[in-house]
Amino acid sequence: MTNPSASPAAAISTAPVSISNRGWYVTFAGTGINLALGVLYTWSMFKAAIAKEFGWKDAQLNDPYALCCLVFAFSMILAGRCQDKVGPRLTASLGGLFVGAGMVLISTTQSYTTWVIGFGLLVGLGLGFGYSSATPPALKWFPPAKTGLIAGLVVAGFGLAPVYLAPASEHLLGHYGLLTSMRIYGIAFTVIVCGLAQFLVNPPAGYVAASPATGAVAKPAVASMTPSEILRTPTFWVLWVIYFIGSGAGLMVISSVSGMAKKTMGSAAFVAVAVMAIGNAAGRICAGLLSDKIGRRWTLMLVLLLQAALMLVAIPVTGSATGQKFVIVLLATLIGFNYGANLSLFPSYAKDLWGLKTFGMNYGILFTAWGVGGFILSRLQQMLFAASKNFDSSFVTAAILLLAGAALTFLLRTRPKAA
Repeated sequence: MTNPSASPAAAISTAPVSISNRGWYVTFAGTGINLALGVLYTWSMFKAAIAKEFGWKDAQLNDPYALCCLVFAFSMILAGRCQDKVGPRLTASLGGLFVGAGMVLISTTQSYTTWVIGFGLLVGLGLGFGYSSATPPALKWFPPAKTGLIAGLVVAGFGLAPVYLAPASEHLLGHYGLLTSMRIYGIAFTVIVCGLAQFLVNPPAGYVAASPATGAVAKPAVASMTPSEILRTPTFWVLWVIYFIGSGAGLMVISSVSGMAKKTMGSAAFVAVAVMAIGNAAGRICAGLLSDKIGRRWTLMLVLLLQAALMLVAIPVTGSATGQKFVIVLLATLIGFNYGANLSLFPSYAKDLWGLKTFGMNYGILFTAWGVGGFILSRLQQMLFAASKNFDSSFVTAAILLLAGAALTFLLRTRPKAA
């Protein structure tokens, strides 16, 4: 019989089936939270509505999005610290409140300044707190051999969000306008994120995941390193630069994919946004699985080289007004796939190299590369387009950077093997 006085942690630690199920509950709760937070990837649709309804200058259209990327990334440091200290449940709930407050605020005005504060600052903070809380608890329930898969599944929600948000936004914008649509999203995201946050729990003290192949306990691959220690390693800075390139090049395209597709697809351009999201999510899962098999470095190099080739292919495809629609949809899918791969490879690298004890803050510091890349390169893309009225120079710039990133992978050490 079960001892009625036993603690919940003790009950969990003696029930393998419950432990296994709890890990998957945490994983899919994290995926659900990211499905709501992925509203960032539908900015290209909001931007088109802003240009039509608000009359902002072309060079201003990406500013709330670019600032949101930057705040999202840097708030991951504070949010990671919060997650490590007080746990994922409270941290994710704060994320839901910040996102909701930001969306409701921008639903009240057409003011450029208010949108920069509401979407750029508040929503950015919410994304940082919510996103930072989803992956760490899920990884702690599973052995090192599943790191890539679990990280890919959790972050796939963020990439997959436009699959439902793109058609939903098309409907809401057409029937209710931009401001009311933002209010609806703000209320919905607050309820969803805060609700799912209650399922995010860390394993009990002393818990170590069993190897899926043998049932034997798998020890951590490396001793945990503190943020101050990782900042003194060359590997961190090489990873940071590669992350800056891989994420920034992808965000250059994602922030404007709707506008790129309009020339060929017209009012159906939202389909390209949704299909890119499918590729984005699939890339996170597939790259995670592949990196578990062949290693993070070779997977990362392959992703960067393929993305560089796709950027060059995109020049004639997006420049044609008479091209086949399926070609631009396929291109969007592949670019999304390769971009999404970054979002599972880098957290997996962070766990492999620096351990899980301070994973939230360690990955938060590395994640600043994503924000700086998104801020600088998406802003650069908007300026290049404003000057040339086409996307050619943006694609060439991204391709050159991606080739440089692929070369830098030779400086990375291979993935440590789990004990």
